[in-house]
Amino acid sequence: MDLWTVNTNEVSEIRKEFNASSRVSGNRNQQKLLNFLKRKMAGREDNGRWLEAHYDPLASLYTFSTSIALADLHGDGDWKLIIADLGTGAYNMKLKVYKGTTLMSENTLIDLPTGVITFHMDTTEPRVPAVAVASGSYIYIYKNLRPYFKFTLPTLEVNPAEFDAWSQARDELLDVSMLYEILDSLRQEVGECGLTTRSQRFLMCPDHPSQVAFLDQHKGFILKRQTVVTCFSTMKKSHAEDDAISCLVLGTESANIFILDPEAFTILNSMSLPSVPVFLSVSGLYDVEYRIIVACRNGHIYTLKRGTKAGRPTAELTSQPIGLLRRDKSIVVVTMDQTLHCFNNKGKRLWTQKLPAPVLCMETLEIRTLGLMLIALGMVDNRVLVYRDKHLVDTIHTEDSVTAMKYGRFGREDNTLILVLKGGGLIIKILKRTARFEIDDLNGQAQANALKLNIPKKTKLFVDQTMRERENCVLMHRVFQHDLYRLRLNTARAYVQALETSSNPVSLSQTEPLKLSAQVLGLGPTFKLRVELQNTSAASPSLQLAVIFHCDDRVYSVNKSYIQIPMLVPGIIHVAETLITCISELGISDTVRVFVVKGKASKPLLTAVINMPVAEVFMTS
Repeated sequence: MDLWTVNTNEVSEIRKEFNASSRVSGNRNQQKLLNFLKRKMAGREDNGRWLEAHYDPLASLYTFSTSIALADLHGDGDWKLIIADLGTGAYNMKLKVYKGTTLMSENTLIDLPTGVITFHMDTTEPRVPAVAVASGSYIYIYKNLRPYFKFTLPTLEVNPAEFDAWSQARDELLDVSMLYEILDSLRQEVGECGLTTRSQRFLMCPDHPSQVAFLDQHKGFILKRQTVVTCFSTMKKSHAEDDAISCLVLGTESANIFILDPEAFTILNSMSLPSVPVFLSVSGLYDVEYRIIVACRNGHIYTLKRGTKAGRPTAELTSQPIGLLRRDKSIVVVTMDQTLHCFNNKGKRLWTQKLPAPVLCMETLEIRTLGLMLIALGMVDNRVLVYRDKHLVDTIHTEDSVTAMKYGRFGREDNTLILVLKGGGLIIKILKRTARFEIDDLNGQAQANALKLNIPKKTKLFVDQTMRERENCVLMHRVFQHDLYRLRLNTARAYVQALETSSNPVSLSQTEPLKLSAQVLGLGPTFKLRVELQNTSAASPSLQLAVIFHCDDRVYSVNKSYIQIPMLVPGIIHVAETLITCISELGISDTVRVFVVKGKASKPLLTAVINMPVAEVFMTS
């Protein structure tokens, strides 16, 4: 039987047979075949947008979205899949690299990995990226898949009361019970993260013998307090190209943000936050201007810019964040209360979408060929929901809950979606080139068409008004024509007045055909007024022209109120500029008149009225 063309009835019959046989024999191959059929049925519900390129239910991967990366590690155009596997959570942590569907290499990790990113740290050829793995208090740098450098986070100051307690315990001036009471009360005072790792593990000992053994083992070592990396990302240093040198941006458990130099691995900048950062979104260049959006553990979003040392509160979430992404001028966050939020850069809520189930992970699908930025959410009900803004445009069904996702170029395919299941399975899907993600509003149109409008009955007032219009139709038409003629007359008078006073920006004179345009530059209080003057005649130049600026001297001060214009050649634009300063402290704006005069004539050739903007200094004060 061809499994690719099996119909629904055949699937139902095969499912019954396999259920019966698996209860009797427990054949593993039959169960795997049944899972294959389930996937094919689920794939038909995905509207045919994705191709399932690979599925390995026995991959035994335990990782998260931040610990997955895609990169061209050898500069040959074949992008590899990099996964930091957490192993069992206590040991067997590895950095795995996949080439296609085969495991290419493994590197053992000492501690639990927090995240994996790839970045360019130099300009040597070939342009291959380095791999950075955050693990505990260290950043491990791999180049050509070999250990290259280890960066250690700076140590923190130890609490004096904690230091004295361990010192007295080392000199046997305190017994185990008293040490436990002192550290427990200190934990309630300064919090768990305010203690060293040694004190935290000592307080986790379940009974008295284990506390004694822990004290005898560690009391002779120097007490240190180190922080750990909670999240990290990259930031382009000077150029925005894909292979430009990038800095590392680290978020730590001590509520700090560090920016590392990619060459010397020194701290370029350090910033503080009110809470522990868990998600980062970085944009801009370090040497020019940058913006860091941070989602913290206290359910708030903060913004960090160049030159700031502390995070600025931007938005308050309804619950703790699960994922954060920034696109264009909006911030999209999914929270633990099954809600998808969208804010602008200033923290104003744009829209909110309630989700059908709790979310486990979040990923951005940037489809450059379609110019789309989609949001993929891994749900606990074995689905991946794809949203375009707040509209659901696709649904991917899986056998198990998706705990990690990564989208990007893999191998030689540009649009590849990597899914890691809760049970350790690995799924690789490729987006079809014919896939489209249009917002489906047919159901809404059908409901609108089916809805019967509640049209009110004709009232007596409506009937009387209709009868009046029928009886006085001639008079109403005459009144309309009278008003229309009056409008045309007023328009013609205004046009004639503009011609007589030369208040139009285009001269209709046959001897001096000129064209005037003005532009205000700047935010204030000093503005630059740029005037462009052009001779529109065929061959006659204009001589003895001048530009005069007139304004209220109580509001504005003009640097050059009279500018002499040289011979104006036909077709050439001459620019005259002057500075205008707002000297009023009332925060108001006024108009500036620009006159173009010729020789000693009393009547200007052109006149322009410029409405000046309010100076910026008054709007921000």
